Amino acid sequence: MIVDLRIYTCRPNKLPEFVKLYEEKAWPLQKKYLGNCLGWYTTVEGALNTVVHLWGYDSQADREARRNALAADPAWGVYLAETGKRDLLVAMENRILKPTAFSPAP
Repeated sequence: MIVDLRIYTCRPNKLPEFVKLYEEKAWPLQKKYLGNCLGWYTTVEGALNTVVHLWGYDSQADREARRNALAADPAWGVYLAETGKRDLLVAMENRILKPTAFSPAP
């Protein structure tokens, strides 16, 4: 298994708007195509205005196939355009994580 760690930084005071838009437009699509959400969080301390979510995949090939299917859905393009139009995000980052031999299974 690999984990795709995604970190999005919102513009100040835009976090609630981003979360609402995501929940309404992106969450149903990501559940459909990506499947294995390990967690979806907002920060309380540290770097504020930040969303962190984690997605589990069987392999990098599984991740790529699922992400490509998501990208091909026209509704995903609509969501991305709306996010850009509203100018909600400052930065996006993702990291691919591989568990150690002693890591608990999610």
